Amino acid sequence: MNVTANNTDAVSMRLTVSVEENDYKAKVNEDLKKIGRNHQIPGFRKGHISLPDLQRRFGRQVTSDVINQVVFEAVMKYIEENKLNVLGQPMPVEVKELDLKNQKDFTFEYDLALAPALDVKVDKSEHVPYYNIEVSDDMIAEQDQAFRKRFGAQVPGEEFEPDALVKGSIFELNEDGTVKEGDDAIQVVAGIVAPMYFVDKAEAAKFEGKKVGDKVVFNPRRAADGNITELASMLNIDKERTAAVQGDFEMTISEIIVVRPAELGEEFYTNVFGKDKVKSEEEYRDAVKNIIAGELANNSEMIFRFSARKVFMAKYGEMQLPEAILKSWLISTNEDLNEENIDERFASMIPDLKWQLIKEQIASVLNIKIEENDLMEFAKTMAARQFAQYGMTNMDDETLTNYAKNILEDKNYRGRLIEQVGDVKLYNGIMNAVTLDEETVSLDKFKEIASTI
Repeated sequence: MNVTANNTDAVSMRLTVSVEENDYKAKVNEDLKKIGRNHQIPGFRKGHISLPDLQRRFGRQVTSDVINQVVFEAVMKYIEENKLNVLGQPMPVEVKELDLKNQKDFTFEYDLALAPALDVKVDKSEHVPYYNIEVSDDMIAEQDQAFRKRFGAQVPGEEFEPDALVKGSIFELNEDGTVKEGDDAIQVVAGIVAPMYFVDKAEAAKFEGKKVGDKVVFNPRRAADGNITELASMLNIDKERTAAVQGDFEMTISEIIVVRPAELGEEFYTNVFGKDKVKSEEEYRDAVKNIIAGELANNSEMIFRFSARKVFMAKYGEMQLPEAILKSWLISTNEDLNEENIDERFASMIPDLKWQLIKEQIASVLNIKIEENDLMEFAKTMAARQFAQYGMTNMDDETLTNYAKNILEDKNYRGRLIEQVGDVKLYNGIMNAVTLDEETVSLDKFKEIASTI
């Protein structure tokens, strides 16, 4: 077998594979004998059919399959041995049925889409802007109030407040506003509603200014925006009955539960940050500031990524791509692509394709590698953020580790995680390698900058 290469341009190559009978004959005979050993052939005992008979019955298909296999293996071997950076897959120049009756030797051609050669440099001569967001006193106060409310106490109140729970009896009304009676009437003796979660805010507003003992007429269906699960729970009925719930209900308020913010102190500090991590109001304020700064840093890093991409794309993005071969490959591998729409769709892919090629070069220059420990630490960080969303900000390391292991065991999710970790390491590498033009800005100024990138 002979493989020759011819560069049709700087990013395209055509491989010619010449195959002689000796290159595939032994493999064909081997596969035919395997069929004879493993399959029951009509008219023959299993394992007792001759090679000529196998050749007569299965020779054409087996020979065709073997030739295609050995040719493709030869192409892939050539790519590997010559360290060719191929985009997509080798594309056959022509697909046709082999004339096995009249031919023993064959020639095949494959087009290769080659990645353009890029001489990417990542050093201090490259300048990338980095915007730190200032943590304002208002941000600290807002987060402080959120923590105090989250860990505050629920106590009886006299008058409705925006975040209050309301308890009382809920009776269905007739169209004339009178309380409906009879076996089919919906009456909840010990009901509870949370107007803060009403979808229709006009319904929630009906509770404003109300006190214990007052009556409120509201429409549960509008309050829940027709959500049958919410309706069933609010009115203590089966979901099947919610379809008939259209009108107003009257609630007689027996109790109003309000939230009183937690006071600063050891118990509060422990609830928020864990035991012995914060011991004074000053340390508490610093810890709150650090939490906010950490969240804002995510925004800063996201804009840094866009900025870095913009810088490197401007410098290396004018590259030649093997468009014709890539288009053919994309059409062959995507059912929604064809000759009519490929030009438009491919044009939209070009920026991301170019950036992917540049990223690969940057990763090579910076020797970026993804280790198992990197995945574990990233998964633990994800777990900590998920717990924090539910107010659990002081989870122990063992819990986070076990949760992270469960994340990594999901094979489908693991692939996405590897990609995310790769990006984190890549941009961290860029951040350490280039010169950062740092600037501290207000949140409003940051939003303005982000809108222009």
